[in-house]
Amino acid sequence: MRQKFTYSYSLTLLIAAAIWMSFAFTINVPVVKADTTTYFLLNKKNKKKSTLPFALPPIKPGTISSVKVNVIHPDDKLIYNVEVYPNPITDQINLKYIISRNSNVNIKIMDILGNEVVTMFSQRVEPGERSFSYSLNNKLSKGFYFIRVVAGTESVIKRISIL
Repeated sequence: MRQKFTYSYSLTLLIAAAIWMSFAFTINVPVVKADTTTYFLLNKKNKKKSTLPFALPPIKPGTISSVKVNVIHPDDKLIYNVEVYPNPITDQINLKYIISRNSNVNIKIMDILGNEVVTMFSQRVEPGERSFSYSLNNKLSKGFYFIRVVAGTESVIKRISIL
């Protein structure tokens, strides 16, 4: 008895809610006249008021400028295409990278824990493709290291292994 009452009561509530929703959305629907031109000419209330709490300035046509503005996009990278070869390394590290504008470049070798082991290069560099060679001469023991190339505020880290 209780389940039948609950199911029938729920069904009745669902149907009543559906009927109420259909009437609620149809109350404010405007009535379309056959000839809308005379309707809008005779109806003085067809101007809608703004719902914004402030007034917007009037829209003016824009002017076209011939001045070229150089905007640096955040997706423009300062340093890219960093290549370390040969990897694994035996006696000499070769590094190639492209830099897009003048900046200070630091190239360091870091161990697995992030400690700086060797600073290979630290100078101001002009834009373009650069290559760099560094002889190890038994300065590092065998194992895995990281080369960190820092240009301005950007950095690129590459993993190397030394044999």
